Parts: sequence; structure tokens; C-alpha cells
Amino acid sequence: MERTERFLVIDRLLRSRRAIPLARMMEELEVSRATVKRDLEYMRDRLGAPIVWDRALGGYRYEEGERFSLPGLWFNASEVHALLTMEHLLSNLQPGLLGPHIQPLRRRIRNLLEQGDHSAGEIARRIRITRLAERPVDPAVFETIASGLLQRRRLLLHHHHRGRDETIPREVSPQRLVHYRDNWYLDAWCHLRKGLRSFAVDAIEGVEPLEKPAREVPEAELDEVVRAGYGIFSGKQTRKAVLRFSREASRWVSRERWHSEQEGRFDEAGRYLLTVPYSSDTELVMDILRHGPEVEVLEPGELREKVRRAHCRACGLYDGR
Repeated sequence: MERTERFLVIDRLLRSRRAIPLARMMEELEVSRATVKRDLEYMRDRLGAPIVWDRALGGYRYEEGERFSLPGLWFNASEVHALLTMEHLLSNLQPGLLGPHIQPLRRRIRNLLEQGDHSAGEIARRIRITRLAERPVDPAVFETIASGLLQRRRLLLHHHHRGRDETIPREVSPQRLVHYRDNWYLDAWCHLRKGLRSFAVDAIEGVEPLEKPAREVPEAELDEVVRAGYGIFSGKQTRKAVLRFSREASRWVSRERWHSEQEGRFDEAGRYLLTVPYSSDTELVMDILRHGPEVEVLEPGELREKVRRAHCRACGLYDGR
């Protein structure tokens, strides 16, 4: 019998009578005296169960007047991922804005993980979350951005534009920080461009807090403009890309989520047709190229041509060898 199941049996026994002798618990659980003792101690210390030993009745019972129910003791895949992701993020935060609060939060998460059938240490050893393409962020930059964001103050960013390889000063009103694909982005109103923009935090080489109050952008507008298109590189004006995958690649891609509003279906030949909205095609093109010859862009024409040219340039790297 698993430990979680034993907890349920113990809880049922303690609710059925005024006091349960230790021998009765050993018989019901089919475990040793030491195991029952450990389970009772765990329920009392970790789960907050009001279990007391009643000398007069010669057994264990719940303390009268105390209300108690077992917490949810099973975690599905998404719940385990969420807890481990939170623990991972907290463990990698540098001392700063959240410093005083990190360790208590980590302890609470580990206590939640401990409430299942296996210890937090065992879960950490057996389940790993591996992060790829994670770009490091300067802790001082992140702290200043987070502080300005919460205090609703403008910031002066020294933003490195990777495409042009130049650093441009931008006065912005920060709206929110987004953790997307293992990297941090700042959604902000750019006073230089007079519009909403998303900035990769790792591309911000320096930041200065300003005394000016931040411009407020309604959340509905922020969602419409920044999140309407594909991924973090989105915008209000969106188009739809139609991609056709080979039968082999379709087995995997048909189960992937590229966008919350994607549409997918199989054609007569068993090839998967994926339709995704996008605004800026930067990130979409990268995702298309990683599938190589296993995907064809059907629409729109300009996206198809852009991917074709990218493939031609890639072939050119090998033609002379």
C-alpha cells in the first residue's frame, strides 16, 4: 500500500470512531508499528492533522473542535511541472527585489511536493526540467526593471538591437514582465516609437529609473496588441500562415501547440495542415526552418518566399565544399 493510500485509510479510521488503537491501524494498513508511527508523525507535522493520543481511550483520535481535511495528494503532469518550474525559477533568482521572500516560498513549494507519495528530493532526482536557449539576464538590470514596473515609473533603456548591432536609448513606460520560452521580455510603451513594444531583457545593456510616472495602457489593449500575433514578436495587425508538414513530421507537429488560436487538420494524404496567426514573422520563420524539408509554407506568398530564400542561403554555405 502506497503512503498516500495509507494516509486516506488513517483519516477514515480516525473519523469513524472516537479513538483507534495502534494495533488496529497496523492491522488495517498491514504495516509495522514503526511505519504507522512515521505516518502519524508525518500527517501531524507536515499536513497539519490534529492527531492526538488519548490515554484514557487507549488510541489515537482527531482533537475535538479541530476541522481538518487531507490536501490534494496527487499531482498530474502539469502540476508537477508547475511546482518544479517555480522551484527552479526561485532557485535561480539573484538576491535583489524578492530576496527576503525567496527561501520561504521555496520551502512552501517543497512542502507541497512532499505531500505526494514521494519526497521532494526523490522527485528532483527523477524528474528534470531542462532549459534550452536560455539567455542570461543581468540581475541588476532585472531588479531595476521590476522595481520601475511595480512603482509605475518610466525607465530609460539602453537596448541593443541585434539586427542592426547598435544600442539605442529608449524611454519606456513598463507594463509587464513576461517569461516566455525560458527568457524574459518586457512589454512597454515606447515613447520614442509612440507605441507598444516587447524588449528582450537580456538585450538591455543598462537601465536607469526616471522620476516620471509611467503611462498606463489598459490591459485589454495590451493583450490585443502584444499577444494577438505569433509568440512574443506579435502585434495588432495579424496575418495567417498556412503550413503543410510531411506525413512523418505530422506525427509530432499535430500534437504541438504553436499558438493559442491555431487551427489544424489532416489532408487526404495524411499531411498535417497548420494555420497560425502572426504579426512579425521573425520567430515563426525560425520555427519553420527547424523542420527543414519536412514543412512547406503554403500561405502567404511573402512568408513562403522568405523561407525559400533562407533555405537557399543555407544551401549556399555547402555548395562550395
